Amino acid sequence: MSTSHACGLEEGGMPKERYQRYHEEKAKGGIGLTMFGGSSNVAPDSPSVFQQLYVGDDEVIPYLQQFSERVHKHGAAIMCQITHLGRRGEPYQGHWLPTIGPSAIRETLHRSFPKEMDDHDIARVVSAYGAAARRCKEGGLDGIETLGNSHLIGQFLSPATNKRTDRYGGSLENRCRFGLIVFEEIRRQAGDEFLVGFRCAVDEAMKDGLSQEECIEAAHIFERSGYIDFFNGNYGRMDTLLGLAVDNMPGMASPIAPWLQSVGAFKREVSLPVFHAARITDIATARYAIQEGLLDMVAMTRAHIADPQLVNKLADGREDEIRPCVGATHCMSPQRPVCLHNAATGRELTMPQLVERTAGPVRTAVVVGGGPAGLEAARVLGERGHDVTLFEAAPRLGGQVLMGAQASWRGDLAGVIDWRANEIERLGADIRTNIFAEPEDVLAQNPDIVIIATGGIPDLEWLDGVEHATSAWDFLTGSGPVGGSVLVYDGTGRHPALQCAEHAAISGAETRFVSIDGEMAAELTYAERAIWKQRIYELEVEMTFDHRLARIEKSGNRLTATFVNEATGRTNTRTVDQIVVEHGTIPADDLYHALRAHSGNDGVTDLEALLSNSRQLSKDAFELHRIGDAVTSRNIAAAVYDALRLCHVM
Repeated sequence: MSTSHACGLEEGGMPKERYQRYHEEKAKGGIGLTMFGGSSNVAPDSPSVFQQLYVGDDEVIPYLQQFSERVHKHGAAIMCQITHLGRRGEPYQGHWLPTIGPSAIRETLHRSFPKEMDDHDIARVVSAYGAAARRCKEGGLDGIETLGNSHLIGQFLSPATNKRTDRYGGSLENRCRFGLIVFEEIRRQAGDEFLVGFRCAVDEAMKDGLSQEECIEAAHIFERSGYIDFFNGNYGRMDTLLGLAVDNMPGMASPIAPWLQSVGAFKREVSLPVFHAARITDIATARYAIQEGLLDMVAMTRAHIADPQLVNKLADGREDEIRPCVGATHCMSPQRPVCLHNAATGRELTMPQLVERTAGPVRTAVVVGGGPAGLEAARVLGERGHDVTLFEAAPRLGGQVLMGAQASWRGDLAGVIDWRANEIERLGADIRTNIFAEPEDVLAQNPDIVIIATGGIPDLEWLDGVEHATSAWDFLTGSGPVGGSVLVYDGTGRHPALQCAEHAAISGAETRFVSIDGEMAAELTYAERAIWKQRIYELEVEMTFDHRLARIEKSGNRLTATFVNEATGRTNTRTVDQIVVEHGTIPADDLYHALRAHSGNDGVTDLEALLSNSRQLSKDAFELHRIGDAVTSRNIAAAVYDALRLCHVM
C-alpha cells in the first residue's frame, strides 16, 4: 500500500486530474491500496498549511467519485485520510481563524497559540469529522483513516499537549474520550460497512508524551469501542522539524525501517490489522515485515513515488528492475511530489512512467557524460529502442554523485547511479568509461542524436584571490591535506559546503562555516536541512550567516578571508589555515561548442517543442543537445528531468 501524504498536487483544496493521475499510476502498477489526502481538513479552522485537500463541504464529492472510479478500474482500493490540525494549524492561513486545541500550548513548528476548545468547539469539530467521512463514502471510497499523531485527536491523547481537568483530560480514558466520540460520529454518518482506521502513535518518543505502553493501552480502548477496523502505526512526533525528519518521515540519514520492531511490538498486543510506513524502501524489508508478522499490510509510500510499477515488476519476476527509493526526501520539498530519482512522478499529465518504444526508425545516439543526466538520457533512449553509446571520462559512472555519497549520511544516493547503470546495461547500451571524448570520437559513431551531459567544474574564477582557495571538489576528493583550521564558504545553500564542513570537523580541524544565506541549507528540503543542522551542531562547527566572501589574501603562512555582511554592508575578516569555497559549477561545455557546427540544429533545443512534448527537428545532420550541469548549475532532480523530457519523444 501507499499511505496518505500531502502530495502538493491539489487545486483549490480539490483532488483534480493531476492529483488523481498521480495515484492512478500506483493502481496501474499493481498496488493493493492507495491512500491519499495526507491530512485532508474537515473544518474551516483547520487550514491548508502544506497544500492539503479540503473535505469540509460537498464540493469535494464529485472529485472523489471521479477519483475512486479511476483507481477502482485498475483493481486497487482507495482511501482518504481526514483530520483536524488543531494547534498544528496556522492562524494566518485560510480564513485567518484562531487555531484550537485541547489546551493553550503553542506548537513551535507552525507557530500558533491555540485557543483551548470548549464544549461548543468539540461538538462542532466532531460533527465535521462525521460529515467528512460521509462525503468520502458518497465519493465511492473504500474507507478513511483519521490522523491522530500530533493532530487534534493525538493532541487530546498526549499528556504533553492535554492539560485539561475536565472529562477530556487527566486519565488516559478521559484523554481518549474526544477520539472516541469522533469515531462514534463517523460511524453514525458513514455507517458500519465503511472501513475506518486510526493512524496513531505507537510511541511518541518524547518527554511527557505517550509511551509505548500508554499507546497500546489507548489502542485497546479504541478496539473495545468497535468503531475502528485497523490501526496505521506512526512513531515519534510531528510537531518539530527534527521530529518530522528523523522520527516520522525518516530519510537516508536513518536506517531502513527504523521503527518496524516498535510497530511489531504494538501489533502483538492488539487484535485489529496494523499498517505502517517509515522508510520501508526495499522488497526484502517488506517481505520480512509480513513474514515475521510485524505488519498486516506493508506501506511503501516513497518507494511507490520512486517507482509506481513496483508491484508489477515484482509479480513479473523483475525485482532487479525496480527503481529504488534512496531516501533523498526531495518528494518532501515545496515542489513535491517531485522525485529526485523519477522525473515522471507528479508530472503524469505530461511525462510517461513507462517509456514507450519508438514507432519510427531506430536511431544512433551518443551520450557524453555518465552522471545522472547522461545516464537518464541513455536509459530513456534505450527504452525507446535506439542504439546508444555512452562516453564517460572517469573510470566509474556517477559524476558528482560519487562525491555526494561520501557524506556520513548520504551513501544511499549511489542508488541513483547504480539503478541507471544496471538499466542501460540491460538495454544494451555500449558503455565506454575512461574516455575523454573528443569531437572525432563522437563523429566516428555517425550519430543521429548527440546528448552532452558533461556536467560542470567548480565556479571560482569570480573570486579575488582564487589561487588561495580550495574547491569543495578538491577538498572532498582528498587532493590536499586538511588544515589545522578550516573555513568553509557556502555560496549555494546546497550539500557540498556542509559536507566539506563535516569532513573538516571529522578530520580534527577547527572548523568554521560561513554562508551567504540567512539560514543553513537554504536550497535543500526541510528534512535535509534538519539533518545537516543536527550534524553540524553535533560537530560543534562555528556558523555565520548572511556573509558574502569578497576576497582571499595570504597572511604569512595563513590565509585571510574578507567578508561583506549582506545586511549591513560592513566588512570583516577571518584568518585560518585553509579556505574551502563552494559556489556551484560552470558548464564543462567545450565538446558541445566544438560539435555545434557539425549539428543540424546548431545545438539549439527548441523550448516550444520541449514544453509541448514534440520531437525536436534537425536538418540533415545529427541533432545536438546539452542537459544537466552542462547547461547551468542545478540539482540531480533537474538533471534527470532534463533528460527524460527531451529524450522520451526522440
